[in-house]
Amino acid sequence: MDVWNETGTTVRMKNRSIDTLLCLMATLRDPVRGCSWDVIQTPASIVPFTIEEAYEVADAIDRGDHDDLRDELGDLLLQVVFQSRMAEEAGTFTFADVVESIVGKLVRRHPHVFDVNGSPLPMDQRVEDPRAVEAAWQRIKAQERAEKERRTGGRNPAASPLGDVPLVLPALKRAEKISRKAAGYGFDWPNTHDVIAKVREEADEVEDSLRQGDSKAIAEEIGDLLFSVANLARHAGVDAEEALRQGTRKFERRFAAMAQRLAGQGHALSSSDLPAMEAAWQAVKRDEA
Repeated sequence: MDVWNETGTTVRMKNRSIDTLLCLMATLRDPVRGCSWDVIQTPASIVPFTIEEAYEVADAIDRGDHDDLRDELGDLLLQVVFQSRMAEEAGTFTFADVVESIVGKLVRRHPHVFDVNGSPLPMDQRVEDPRAVEAAWQRIKAQERAEKERRTGGRNPAASPLGDVPLVLPALKRAEKISRKAAGYGFDWPNTHDVIAKVREEADEVEDSLRQGDSKAIAEEIGDLLFSVANLARHAGVDAEEALRQGTRKFERRFAAMAQRLAGQGHALSSSDLPAMEAAWQAVKRDEA
């Protein structure tokens, strides 16, 4: 494969290394010899693709499709290289800076594994208690936030206690992260039983708003209920996003089986009434059990 290097010289790339990908991206972004679509992209314009690729990685993992996972990880890596290339063109940072940043962060946040120079600690100096490791991780992150605020003179938009949780996260995942950060300050229910009581309280408030017919209040109370459920998942040690994904897949699987059962009885799904669908649904659940 031939690509151009930074001087415009054609280079034969024999190995499929990260350097191959970086040179390929530089070729695609070349304003004269590159791809017209790639050339006009901006950091903001490819954000939707980055998010989509991350979801496709998760989907391949969920399906256990290793070939697809390999391809989707490549697509996600391309997004990192694409952003890095545009940053390099703007003179802000390079892909090497991205790598240096994450390497430094991993070493810094794992003092129980590495010394300050990045060398692995002897086994007798390791901290193996997961709770101690988590506490150290959170403490180091807090120090990093304080340092970032100091460098920016207080202009860091993430300087508020909960401000560094990205807005672009899926709502359920962000709710879980926000509640976890609040819990880090001690603002949390003491046990799971109290969270369940809060979920019931929020469900009752949804019911009240439905009786009143206030659409704005209904939406607000359902939001409170969903946030409380995300808190319950956190207390139970469950990933709320993954739990909902699996729950949705279970519903999808059972719905398809229900339709097949009705078809076997000579009834089309579209013409079946609710009692018939419910009977078939319960039969599917019994079969699964």
